[in-house]
Amino acid sequence: MTSQGAVVSRALRALVYGDVDLNLIDGSAVWAQSTVQALSRAGCESRLVLKSPVRTGRLTDPLAELPRVGLVRPHEEGLLPGLADRPMSPVQASEVLTRLDEDEPCDLLVLRGRRLVTRIVADGVFDGRIWAYLTDIPQSAAEMTEAARADLTRIAEASHRLLCQTEELRCFLETWVPEACGKCVLSPPAVPEPGFEVPERDGPHEPLRLVYTGKFAPRWNTLPMTRLPRLLAERGVPAELHTVGDKIHDDAAHPGFRADMERALASTPGVHHHGGQPREDAMRIAADCDLGLGWRDPVLDSSLELSTKVLEFGALGLPVVLNRTPAHEALLGTDYPLFVPGRAALDDAADAVARAVREPAARRLAADRCREAARQYTLDGAAARWRAHLDRAFPAAPTGVTARQRPLRVGVAGHDLKFLTRLLDHFRSLPGLEVRVDAWPALARHDPEAGRELADWADVVVVEWCGPAAVWYSRHKRRGSRLIVRLHRFELDASWPRQVDIDAVDKVVCVSPYYARRTREHTGWPASKVVVVPNWVDTDQLDRPKAPGAHHRLGMIGIAPSRKRLDLGLDVLEALRARDRRWHLSVKSKPPWEYWWIWNKPEERAHYDAVLRRMQTSPLLEGAVVFDTFGPDVAGWLRRVGHVLSTSDDESFHLAPAEGMASGAVPSLLPWPGADEIYDRRWIHDSPEAMAEAIAVLEEQDWRAAGELARVQVREGFSLDRVAETWTELLCAPSGGS
Repeated sequence: MTSQGAVVSRALRALVYGDVDLNLIDGSAVWAQSTVQALSRAGCESRLVLKSPVRTGRLTDPLAELPRVGLVRPHEEGLLPGLADRPMSPVQASEVLTRLDEDEPCDLLVLRGRRLVTRIVADGVFDGRIWAYLTDIPQSAAEMTEAARADLTRIAEASHRLLCQTEELRCFLETWVPEACGKCVLSPPAVPEPGFEVPERDGPHEPLRLVYTGKFAPRWNTLPMTRLPRLLAERGVPAELHTVGDKIHDDAAHPGFRADMERALASTPGVHHHGGQPREDAMRIAADCDLGLGWRDPVLDSSLELSTKVLEFGALGLPVVLNRTPAHEALLGTDYPLFVPGRAALDDAADAVARAVREPAARRLAADRCREAARQYTLDGAAARWRAHLDRAFPAAPTGVTARQRPLRVGVAGHDLKFLTRLLDHFRSLPGLEVRVDAWPALARHDPEAGRELADWADVVVVEWCGPAAVWYSRHKRRGSRLIVRLHRFELDASWPRQVDIDAVDKVVCVSPYYARRTREHTGWPASKVVVVPNWVDTDQLDRPKAPGAHHRLGMIGIAPSRKRLDLGLDVLEALRARDRRWHLSVKSKPPWEYWWIWNKPEERAHYDAVLRRMQTSPLLEGAVVFDTFGPDVAGWLRRVGHVLSTSDDESFHLAPAEGMASGAVPSLLPWPGADEIYDRRWIHDSPEAMAEAIAVLEEQDWRAAGELARVQVREGFSLDRVAETWTELLCAPSGGS
């Protein structure tokens, strides 16, 4: 903003800091380099803050040539007295980053390292601007203590985005930390394109050249690797090992490892150690080898991270010997020929290498798979992801506010804002808008003084639900301001719409054409005031790869009250399981007894009693229905679901099938009133039997094609970006003067 409040545009500014030493080449140091490179390509101005005095420019020199990139050297620039030559602690790093932000405020602070992020969150200076890249966190249920969970919850609440290396890590984090849902975005490793022509050979060298680059640590099997040339010679395969790197771990659990590792690199026959090298030179060395090594201790098989070195080797056309893990199978295919067999022991690794030599077809297939995998993780791809993340987080100013002398004041009021959450985030991110909320503690309870203050302050007020809040604000509207009321469904059966002063309301927003017509018919309100804006679907968050087995899993989201008709969903499941016992149903919902206004009704209790008894007694339903915990982790849950059912008697919109469509699931709906004006008729079926028949005939390929069509439809119709744009136009429309 200028001092007068007019909106101006400028390049975004990022501070980047990792709890990593850029003198030593490993995955974390390479992350710092590639993050700055990707941000530069995305058009963001970046300052990389160095943790330690740089004694070698292997990683930093390439950054000096990039546009919009600066290096901050706290030790040399005297940013913190008493630093000397020691690496900065998290406390010192927080002080330095705060000082840099005071001199030139940043729009985003990109951080790596849990201890570091925890410290900066505790200091509270960068709340809402933190983009935290977390890998050193619990990655299994056994490791996720309550203390760790509380720590990650604080980080999620203070962060604008959480950068996750893999889909598996994102889903794990969202499951355990609900506050992370909607904030987690993918930020996988980025591999630079080789700056040289990669040599092509008909066959391997003689002797065979193995290569390993990166850190040397016990669990990375770097010490056993040095014995591979001898073991391979015993198998009739002459070989040598080339290693690149200068970071050797001191490991308390493995005393003497450092000395043993240094000795093995220096004096083992057949081992050629090249020491630390610039990334480009390390790639040249690897490119002149035949086979990359990514083989690790099996204790790491459950890791939710992705090995950067596998991708780097793949970019060079090198096949890689590595453990068979779910992540590697997803990356390279279950039939990848160079997985280490057995218990991933040293002899197993030697057998895998020997196979690569003796079976040229297997070696070529492995090289092709690794090369294809690496194409998904280029620096250009990383830059495109960053550009998309930044565009979403920092949208351009709306046309209607660019000429204003002060921000447009937007008030939002209501007792339940769950359908507005991401829209509120969008409104708050828009330059030229200032947002305040009057959160009513209950449907008919509020603080009149807070309401009057908001009504007097706001240029436009949005009231969620056409209930008591809409009645109150229609009677306390400030002249010259605008009032927008959103009506969903249940309000039409109550008296509140008749109590609203419609002359004070500029627009009534309905989520479907059917309910817009019902609203006009029920109230007699002018047609010009009733508009349709669909519910939003965060298609970017929901668009995730399906898990194995999703094809044969039905899903229902929300089964209360009884008009949601879980009983009809069970009809569909029984019909499918009569053909094929692989079919299952997953239900994500609060149980009905947790809603007092539902459970107080005898007819509701009777309905669910009958449904639960049926699940216990039907042979076809035995063990086929799973109830999953209610929560915001819908995106991860939908990865396991191939078909989302909507069997309700009545809905105003029904978000569940739209969310399923965004995930690539096939929607199946019964013809509740107005369904065909929201969803394509091809997804709507006359009965549960017809629904089951349409689902059963979809073979795997047809199911995937139908899911892709559904994904395209929901993105075009209900994506968060499109709906937010429509709402922004409503907010910024000129006042009618009422």
